[in-house]
Amino acid sequence: MLVVGLTGGIGAGKSTVAQNFAELGALVIDADQLARMAIERGTDGFADVLLRFGDEVILNGDIDRKKLADIVFSDEKARKDLEAIIHPRVQALFAQAVADLDIEDILIYEIPLLVETGAAEKFDYVITVESDIELRKARLLKKGLYISQIEKRMASQASEEARTAVADAVIRNDGDEDSLLRQVENLWESVLQPQSLG
Repeated sequence: MLVVGLTGGIGAGKSTVAQNFAELGALVIDADQLARMAIERGTDGFADVLLRFGDEVILNGDIDRKKLADIVFSDEKARKDLEAIIHPRVQALFAQAVADLDIEDILIYEIPLLVETGAAEKFDYVITVESDIELRKARLLKKGLYISQIEKRMASQASEEARTAVADAVIRNDGDEDSLLRQVENLWESVLQPQSLG
């Protein structure tokens, strides 16, 4: 069993890399998906978000994630409060997923805030996906984010230097999809599979 942390800055291509690993046979869990589960309607997390942020973050009975993101990326205290609600619940969901693994499984955990949450030591292996900052901005603009939103989110994340300092491997996503896939396949075949059998 091998538990791999996959991180990288917003717009670097983590999700594409995670998808590539899934196609090669890895189990992939997305921390953002766990974060959504942690505050779904009906959960304690939902109640805590409502208590802290009020009705303004509710839309049609659910948490309006866009509104919540706008608040927390503009207000450091609000972001820390939200993280205090979400992170312990996400960690519990992740621990349950790891407990359910089979001996030969390779789990890729897509975790944007690996450095920020001090989570590197929880993994057998850490990979960061890095990309030129202008390329990242261009990808995020294509996804419909505004430049002000992009810059706020980038500013709230650890630097490329901080991510590469804790990573066992760096995947560069400055080229085409084939180049990216080749790097993923190489890591899978030469590092991850042998380690999982180790």
